[in-house]
Amino acid sequence: MQQDDKREIRRLKREIKRRGNHHVRREAKRALQENPEEASELGVNYGRYSSASLNGLDRKPAIDNTAHPED
Repeated sequence: MQQDDKREIRRLKREIKRRGNHHVRREAKRALQENPEEASELGVNYGRYSSASLNGLDRKPAIDNTAHPED
């Protein structure tokens, strides 16, 4: 993977995280206004702003020597 690709993936991930945090804060405010009693029980849902699919894409693939140990 080239440096430009890594940089682009990291930039994209930062942007997605920023939008996800904004989304979560907005949903929490809305829940507090609509139903303050149950707002604390609301879970965090990033929805389409989740960056989990980008985790580890900018790293080199790990080589696992345990599967075929050299004699």
